Amino acid sequence: MHGVDTILNVVGSVALLLWGVRMVRTGLTRAFGASLRRAIGACSKNRFTAFAGGLGLTGLLQSSTATALLLASFAGRGLISLSMALAVMLGANVGTTLTSQVLSFDLSWLSPLMIAAGVISFLSTDQDKPRHLGRVAIGLGLMLLSLQLLTAGTEPLRTAPSFVAALGGMQDEYVIAVLFGALATWVVHSSLSTVLLVMSFATSGIIHPPLALALVIGANIGGALAPYMDQSSANPAARRVPLANLITRVAIGAAFLPFIGPLVHWLSLIDPAPARLAVNFHSLFSLAAAVVFLPLVDPMAALCRRLLPAKPSTDELSLPRHLDPNVLDTPAEALGCAMRETLYLGDRVSDMLRQTMEVFEKNDQKGARAIEAADNAVDHLYEAIKLYLVQVSRTELGEDESRRYIEILTFTTNLEHIGDIIDKNLMELAVKKAKNQLTFSPEGLAELKAFHARVLENLRLALNVFTTRDLALARRLVAEKAAIRDFEAKASDSHFARLREGRPESIETSTIHIDVIRDLKRINGHLTSVAYPILEAAGELAHTRLKDVDPFASAHAG
Repeated sequence: MHGVDTILNVVGSVALLLWGVRMVRTGLTRAFGASLRRAIGACSKNRFTAFAGGLGLTGLLQSSTATALLLASFAGRGLISLSMALAVMLGANVGTTLTSQVLSFDLSWLSPLMIAAGVISFLSTDQDKPRHLGRVAIGLGLMLLSLQLLTAGTEPLRTAPSFVAALGGMQDEYVIAVLFGALATWVVHSSLSTVLLVMSFATSGIIHPPLALALVIGANIGGALAPYMDQSSANPAARRVPLANLITRVAIGAAFLPFIGPLVHWLSLIDPAPARLAVNFHSLFSLAAAVVFLPLVDPMAALCRRLLPAKPSTDELSLPRHLDPNVLDTPAEALGCAMRETLYLGDRVSDMLRQTMEVFEKNDQKGARAIEAADNAVDHLYEAIKLYLVQVSRTELGEDESRRYIEILTFTTNLEHIGDIIDKNLMELAVKKAKNQLTFSPEGLAELKAFHARVLENLRLALNVFTTRDLALARRLVAEKAAIRDFEAKASDSHFARLREGRPESIETSTIHIDVIRDLKRINGHLTSVAYPILEAAGELAHTRLKDVDPFASAHAG
């Protein structure tokens, strides 16, 4: 049972370290996410400012993996050139060593102070930024605490025969040690955590300095492997950044591996402490990569374009274009991505509605099939937005963010319903009309086209209301609901008048004509719903449309 306790203590300490790193990263991205991203854009004017920007950003975020994913997203959307992204990434790799340098010193006394300050900051206010900064302080305190627990937890391993034998098998097998370190880092997605674990093992004397250096090489390679694997389904432009980072780390690791013995000797001249040897080599690794590859960012970019060429452009309408998974830790920004994707979804539904009347007018069955395919794309987009919003909702949302989350989800659902009405109802009517070679009367067609144009205009208005949340536009959209109701009544009266006159076209298409009006009115009802939350928040909605009636007078009349 002593061995089980030791394993549990080590696993728990590593888990606490990972959680501390995550708390620091999420706290900073939620507090300063948009500012950090703007800073990257501002620094990416030349390779040296880009390098400095990456160093500073990752020194704060304590995760080169997070920076790599962020840069991959930027490069995938064309917001940063591949050369500059690689320069930022080289700086990010150096930046992540700063934290390991700080944590290699004995700062155990600081842990309770950081945790206490973070908890007080988090609980004493409802404002988002102080709470997020409190989260950062708690995360730093937990990281320091986890290192103490790791040192204490690994102490029994020094005399554990099986563990010593397992490590003994790797003492001179540096390639196996590199692979083991890379795999462990890929699993935990944090080279910092692996380096700190190696530092703890070296401090306890469990591993010798040469093996510690080999494991650090593996940690650096695994830290680049994780974001590359995470971007495996992304477009080639996004995957090139983590690929370039992986190539640079593998190249430097391969160059250092044959010289581990001399490196231990040279680094011992700086500081012979085992923990400092591992941490100093971690910094040397990233600095060497920066010195070698910063002048070569353009050739590296060209190599990555050759290795990952752009795919032939296809107009795949069902693929989401704005749902960036790398901003999920910043709810406000993630909701902005969802809103942009919803507007794109609205454009697809607008195209479907715009083509609808052409299909009716020309008996175009091919057009009906195109609208059916467009509805399938709308369904895929809706599912993507819905799943993205579910991921956003797993983070801590403020009151305004929660309200916006509900508005986006409701509006996307209504847009998907509109697509279904167009495809399943209106196109079914259009196909029926085409197969039977029916024709609307000139007056009836004119009425339907006018009704359709009014609803199409209201769709544009609804998208503007959704985007701006403007009260005047919301009032106008709700007023259009009453206007549509009146328009429907007049169109129906005109149609029935033609039926009484015995117009053959009106008699043949009567059911289709009435159903088209009904479905267009249903579409307009879904559109109007986007205005109600805005008007309700402003206190401009009545509780009921019924007129006030004296209940006693009604009872007496009864």
